[in-house]
Amino acid sequence: MLRLGGAALAVLVAVPLILAPAYRFIDPVSVPMLERYLTGRPVVRQWRPIDDISDRLKAAVILSEDGLFCRHLGVDVSALRAEVDNFLAGKPARGASTLSMQVARNLFLWNDPDPVRKVLEIPLALYLDLVLPKKRIMEIYLNIAEWGPEGQFGVAAGAERAFGREPQNLDWRTATLLAAALPNPMLRQPGKPSRGMVRIAGIVQQRAQQFGERAACVGEGGQLAL
Repeated sequence: MLRLGGAALAVLVAVPLILAPAYRFIDPVSVPMLERYLTGRPVVRQWRPIDDISDRLKAAVILSEDGLFCRHLGVDVSALRAEVDNFLAGKPARGASTLSMQVARNLFLWNDPDPVRKVLEIPLALYLDLVLPKKRIMEIYLNIAEWGPEGQFGVAAGAERAFGREPQNLDWRTATLLAAALPNPMLRQPGKPSRGMVRIAGIVQQRAQQFGERAACVGEGGQLAL
């Protein structure tokens, strides 16, 4: 049993160690996508290079999901420390996942809330930031994030389903509504937004327009055209 456990652990460690550097050149498939393929459910995903995706969407996603993305090394230490303090105090979790941690989870782990999964996300996210440029991590995120209840993955599928648009042709309204859908794409429908979702999108737009330079690391030539 110990040998089997050790072998399983070695495989779990080896897979991301080998695949993560390869994802600099290979467009990956996420665990949720694989799960749908294996269970015969549809998967809709058309990969888009990051420079073919609206700068407004990039800024909106970063300012709503991970405002320090361009500055941290994969993990937001202060947010994570606050999350640990809340957990130890028995308070509700607020979430401290960076975009790198979300990419690590979607590529190598499982989606159910689990303290063990959260612990595993941290070294994986640090490793992703070590071996991949920020721009590539963001490109992967925007192409594997679940963006609809019917197997839509990536912004191309999400923008097409919601607005019938290509991801480079997004104005502020469509970009921020797509960003606002990310925390719960099964329920939040950017094409038919609720009042609450419209309100959240407005807040995201204000942040992105005011602090858009914080997302410059994912722009073409280090700049965003907002």
